[in-house]
Amino acid sequence: MSAVDAFAHDRYLVDQLIRPIANLYQVTPLAAGEVPVGGPVAYVRQKKLAIKEDIRFFADEQETQELFRLRARAIFDIGGARYDVTGADATEIGELEHHFGKSLFRSTWNIKQADGTEFKTHERSLPLALARRIADFLPFGEFLVIPYNFDLMLDGRLIGHMNRKFMVRDRYVLDLSGDHERKLDRRLALALAIGLDALQNR
Repeated sequence: MSAVDAFAHDRYLVDQLIRPIANLYQVTPLAAGEVPVGGPVAYVRQKKLAIKEDIRFFADEQETQELFRLRARAIFDIGGARYDVTGADATEIGELEHHFGKSLFRSTWNIKQADGTEFKTHERSLPLALARRIADFLPFGEFLVIPYNFDLMLDGRLIGHMNRKFMVRDRYVLDLSGDHERKLDRRLALALAIGLDALQNR
């Protein structure tokens, strides 16, 4: 599958693979339901304990062909973190911004594409978002199974969502079926999907 075809789908499965020195993910396109369309189209590496986040997307499991990357602008975040998404040749794809204030109650992100189009995403359920934050203070709260789902908006209109599957490791379905005009670059959407899992405390 060519790079163009790899990022021409509306639905993707994002799987986290736990490793000692890095968080690894693989991304697989989906047809109807959860039927894969071929094999994985991206392999993603996040180094643990990195001074500044630099998450890379590769076309192959051996990580010889970089596709794009997600990189923090600063080491320390004051009032909200910003991340640049760029191609392997450093061309701009877009940027992600995590809103610190709004995320105290419900995780909220802004997404700005290279062409200037802006999207927003936030946790679907405020009560469940609050429940998860309360669970952080409870003994063994990390073992409570609380849904972690996001809605993706353009001009107040729902164009997609990301839903967590209940498994031992993190697994998500990113569904952009509502983006009929395909305004959102799928690479930027996948960078967001990885970021929602890897870049914030839940």
